[in-house]
Amino acid sequence: MSKNLRALSSKKGIENNLFNKMGELSIETGTLSNEELEKLANEFLIGNANAFGVSTFYDFLKPENKGKKAYVCNGSACLCAGSQEQVQIELEKHLDSSEIGHMTCLGRCHENGAFQYKGKNYSKKSSIEISQIIKYEMMDHNDSYSVVSHSVDALTRDFEGFDFLEELIQKTLNKTSSECLQEIQDSQIRGRGGAGFPMGIKLKSAKDTPADIRYIVCNADEGDPGAYSDRYLMEKQPLMVLYGMIAAGYAMDSNWGILYIRAEYPDSAVIIQDAIDKLKELGLSGENILGSGFDFHFKIIQAQGSYICGEETALLSSIEGQRPEVRIRPPYPTQSGLFGKPTAVNNVETIAALYYIFKTSGKEYAKLGTEKSKGTKLISLDGYFHKPGIYEIEMGTSLGTVINELGGGFNAPVKAFHTGGPLGGIVPVHKINDLSVDFESFSEAGFLLGHATLVCIPEEFPMIEYLEHLFEFTAFESCGKCFPCRLGAKRGQELLTKARTEKEYQIDKELFDDLLETLEQGSLCALGGGLPLPVKNALMYFEDELKEYFKNS
Repeated sequence: MSKNLRALSSKKGIENNLFNKMGELSIETGTLSNEELEKLANEFLIGNANAFGVSTFYDFLKPENKGKKAYVCNGSACLCAGSQEQVQIELEKHLDSSEIGHMTCLGRCHENGAFQYKGKNYSKKSSIEISQIIKYEMMDHNDSYSVVSHSVDALTRDFEGFDFLEELIQKTLNKTSSECLQEIQDSQIRGRGGAGFPMGIKLKSAKDTPADIRYIVCNADEGDPGAYSDRYLMEKQPLMVLYGMIAAGYAMDSNWGILYIRAEYPDSAVIIQDAIDKLKELGLSGENILGSGFDFHFKIIQAQGSYICGEETALLSSIEGQRPEVRIRPPYPTQSGLFGKPTAVNNVETIAALYYIFKTSGKEYAKLGTEKSKGTKLISLDGYFHKPGIYEIEMGTSLGTVINELGGGFNAPVKAFHTGGPLGGIVPVHKINDLSVDFESFSEAGFLLGHATLVCIPEEFPMIEYLEHLFEFTAFESCGKCFPCRLGAKRGQELLTKARTEKEYQIDKELFDDLLETLEQGSLCALGGGLPLPVKNALMYFEDELKEYFKNS
């Protein structure tokens, strides 16, 4: 069935996109009417049931979203900051509770107290300021945070001007596509979205797969709570990102670059579109770029609230207008991806790094970092640091340097921090000096670097509640395709909630370990499969705190 829907969707092409149309039709009320869904089903020949199944999946399309005016962030950083209950109280002074929903996360982890009102994000606002926002919509919604390079400023340098950008694009297109691919392979850059897969291998696989059309997809659905490095790049370095897509497209013989931008980042989509329009105006994108004979077009797809769309196959299904369920691999997206065509999906930071790689060379980039983790990395520090913000460091930099020197240390007692989003490792603070920021250091120590975000868990925050939060998040965000994730995450949440709230109840440790193993071994993707890692970290390092909730068989 999914192959048939994919084929039908492809007939309309990427420009006449079903999923984007659903988003546009929901703007006024927050959802789609049955009449609108039926009309789309007839236009795209997908059937009423499929159209309804797609629209009811997403947070910001489903019927429950109707009439929502504000959304309160419930991400890990805001949860640990303890700021969101007061935000909810302040909003309910002006809005009915039925008009308030939730979002995870708004990328305001450095300030906390985050919420969205009428399509604009706010954070760290007082009661009076929230009142003014609701009444007058005049309050400045911009935020501020440190952006510092501790190494080569490959990703954090000031924009070097359109003349330089034109020269760089011309320099890139003067090479053959094979030479450009070799440049990327020479850099040894690995994906910055969490998995760490070599970008060059991915592009070569797509390039070598026979096809009449190929796609470069920028995964800008930065859903990991605590992360805002991709948001920084889209809003402060948009041309760096777009150049990277042009270079990757040329190297892969692709003429289409698609940016899948999360709904929780409304400013990002606007800024990226403005940058796309400017490139086209200057002849730096579109048909026959700089007389080279190479065409490259951009298309923005605006997400509608679903963490699972950060998984590349679910993301591709979403663009196609299907329910974003994880696909079984093989075939891999580089062989059969968007609309069944070879597709390379990379995250924003990975793509943006190509600017520096082609400005210097792949071999120069490979001189940065460690033997297996090359280049620089952006780190997102949350509001528990004296100097929260985005820091660009060379791979291999000690974690102690990041936390104590760059971040200025913690501004409150912290017992652990969660790295790389909800599926990353929970690292106790006594391990800080044992780790460096690279894939291997974290993996060998039993953690995961992931997106390289640091969400602090304060001393007073119960670890049992944090684990409950992780299971609840996974259960809510599961695509539902595989049983281990769909059922296992919910059962884990129920066990933890019962142990926390009922004094006489203790979780059978053997049963719980079996649940974690089933999630880890049986889940189709890293949502269910990755959840056990932080849970195991917590059980190992915070045994004394958690032992009252468990019993041995």
